Amino acid sequence: MTQVDKAHLFARLHAKGSPLILYNVWDAGSAKAVREAGAKAIATSSWAVAEAQGYRDGEDLPLANVEQVAARIAAVVDVPLSVDFEGGYAEDEEELARNVSRIIGLGVVGINFEDRVVKGPGLYPIDKQARRIKAIREAATNLGLPLFINARTDLFLGRGTDPAKDITEALERAKAYGEAGASGFFVPGLRDEKLIHRAVEGITLPVNVMVMDGIPAKGRLAEIGVARLSHGANPYVQATATLKDAAHRAFV
Repeated sequence: MTQVDKAHLFARLHAKGSPLILYNVWDAGSAKAVREAGAKAIATSSWAVAEAQGYRDGEDLPLANVEQVAARIAAVVDVPLSVDFEGGYAEDEEELARNVSRIIGLGVVGINFEDRVVKGPGLYPIDKQARRIKAIREAATNLGLPLFINARTDLFLGRGTDPAKDITEALERAKAYGEAGASGFFVPGLRDEKLIHRAVEGITLPVNVMVMDGIPAKGRLAEIGVARLSHGANPYVQATATLKDAAHRAFV
């Protein structure tokens, strides 16, 4: 498949009732293992990629390292690849467009793009984040790629606010992001079944949730209409725990 073919396939895999399962990876080796396990697409976790290189999440990992990891994964898997690109490593929209263009040049067909101010407090205002998404869409279009922009909102992750109140703003953000060119809407940290259902019903974009404690089972999420399930940093945490346990047994 060409890169464009993979991009179209990746978009089609986001289907209500049959959600795309992404068991997130952090390097070429983990990507090969997940692909061999039957993955239809590969996606990175920024937290896991950073930790695997000895950095903390939040764009502490140099962009060059992100690109190196993405390039190696793209070289060893034959399915669509999406990269968790955090805030795009840029505040300026022109620089953001250049960074995304570089990632696309490595063979990537999708990105996660969050509305958290990575190196500052809070979230970007809706209009500002919409302009950032628009810049990404224009950059991808100029390269002839229907990039899957998975617009992530951090309204429900670690803010200590009431999800039932934040859902209204989430719907507003989803609408604005979609109009700006987003392809999907990611709501990590949203766990309540009724609120997830409300998101699915109120958002025209495919809705992505993160697998975590307290979230409904996969089958129920499919029934609700979720189109994408991400495992985030959990695979890395589980893999390193297994490694640590095996090493401990070897040393005793």
